Amino acid sequence: MQQTYYRPTFVRINLTAIKTNIQNLKQMLPTHTQIIAIVKANAYGHGDIEVAKAALSAGATQLAVATPEEALRIRDAGITAEILIIGAAPASFLQKASELNITLTAYSLEWLKAIQHFKRSLKVHIKIDSGMGRIGFVKENELKEALIFIQQNSWIQVTGVFTHFSTADEEEREHFDEQAERFERLLALFEVKPPIVHTSNSAAVLRYPTQHWDAVRFGISMYGIAPSPFLSKNLPFPLKEALSLETEVVQVKKVEKGTPIGYGAKYKAIDEEWIATLPIGYADGLLRKLHNQSVLVKGKRVSIVGKICMDQCMIRLNEPVPLGEKVVLIGRQAAEEIKIEEWAENLETIPYEICCILSNRIPRIYSE
Repeated sequence: MQQTYYRPTFVRINLTAIKTNIQNLKQMLPTHTQIIAIVKANAYGHGDIEVAKAALSAGATQLAVATPEEALRIRDAGITAEILIIGAAPASFLQKASELNITLTAYSLEWLKAIQHFKRSLKVHIKIDSGMGRIGFVKENELKEALIFIQQNSWIQVTGVFTHFSTADEEEREHFDEQAERFERLLALFEVKPPIVHTSNSAAVLRYPTQHWDAVRFGISMYGIAPSPFLSKNLPFPLKEALSLETEVVQVKKVEKGTPIGYGAKYKAIDEEWIATLPIGYADGLLRKLHNQSVLVKGKRVSIVGKICMDQCMIRLNEPVPLGEKVVLIGRQAAEEIKIEEWAENLETIPYEICCILSNRIPRIYSE
């Protein structure tokens, strides 16, 4: 049954844009290279189940998440594709992982020894920390010992090996080259190379063809967002943004010069002004620091004024508008566009964070 929404604030997700980004990537990859769609963190705020289905239909062959709970959500939705948990999973999850064909990340000798009691078929990808500093094998002797341990415990099936680049989205490539060299040195310790070697995140796959290997991990750019400002100017194909954020005007009032607006009365009308109220606030992800951010009304930019409230905010209009007038906070309206990158710049952060801070209380509406 289709859910009814009453508050007129929505995140709209264009699934065709996601599919197009995957299809464009697929065209530039070697035919044997698979695409692992990254749908962790609720698909970067886009909706994990819907995005997973769209990604698989467009040519992705596997999915990746960060936590056991994220993997279980996908399995509960009836999706049978391969799932890799790229974060740490505890020993208490082994039974579920084995039963539901969920692949875990083996990232240390200690972790392997902690699961040695299990003795049932379990798929793992071995994580090599080549210079990111998160989880993963760093030292050659530890990896050698781990590989011997795995040989002695044949119920552990190594189906992949991977690493993660920390600077692939930056112009300077010295650290990237060091990571690539370190990964290949540790990869050479395997007597038999695992079926799937994958090193590329979105930045690396778009920039470094030598790192395509057997699979690539398509994350932020699957959603149409460049990994960095540098890469946005050096893309092999245009990215189509999937997410937009919109609401509508719930009240309009004309206020006199000097009228205070919002908590703390920090903003006062410069002259007679038309002030509109929008039903969206910091509990939705419109953080208080965005108090001067533009929104689009009738295809023109107008500014948020006053402090953003938990559930509402106010904007200064150029002219009165009727109740229900559409307002775009992220996305295009007529010839104007507000991109996620603009929010990120104003918040002094990265676009990844903007997607993830949009609250789950905002409904996601999907279109093809």
